[in-house]
Order: sequence, then structure tokens, then C-alpha cells
Amino acid sequence: MSFRDDHPQRRASLEVLRAEAADELSVLVEERLRDGEDPWDFMEDLPSVDELVVFVLRAENIAANGGGRPTSARHYRVLRQISLDYPELTPAVWRLLGDANTHRRWDAVVRADVP
Repeated sequence: MSFRDDHPQRRASLEVLRAEAADELSVLVEERLRDGEDPWDFMEDLPSVDELVVFVLRAENIAANGGGRPTSARHYRVLRQISLDYPELTPAVWRLLGDANTHRRWDAVVRADVP
């Protein structure tokens, strides 16, 4: 693996990425509402717009490097590089790197022992 593997390619401005993420989240909310779910039960479990942007950038980096599941060290490096490339996403990156969100099913750091 070269040093370059950990650097996400900038594909769009942060405003465009946030707009795309907001659209995606609105679709997720609408689908769950149509399925009859109570928003009080699921809204807290959804990622924020910035968290979703970070995951999109991370997924693009994984796909660009063969699609293999990254090690925890590489996960950290990729998220750190996203934070450096998009400083406004730094709070979201640190939330995703921390242990605070491990109850969310979509979170990359969910531990196996968490239901």
C-alpha cells in the first residue's frame, strides 16, 4: 500500500457533498416514515449530514483501493486525511473515530458485543 492510498480524491465542493447527503437522508427518513416507523424511534440513530459525507468520502476511498475492508489503522488515516482535506468535517470525523456512536448500526466502529 502506498502513502497515496489513504488520500481521498476531492470530487466536489463540500457544499455539493452536503447537499447530496441531505437529499439521501431525506429519502431515508421518508422511507422509514412510509414504513410506519415513529420518528422519535429512529431519528437519533441516523447519521448527521456531515457524518454521511465523511462515510461517502471513506467509501469512495475504499472502492478506489480495491474495496477491501480497511484495518483500524487505515480507517484512522483515511478519516484523518478527510479531516485535513475538508476542515469543516473535523468535528464529524472525530465523532466517528470516538466511542460515542458505537450504538449506531451504521457506525464503522461498532463493537461486536454491542447489540
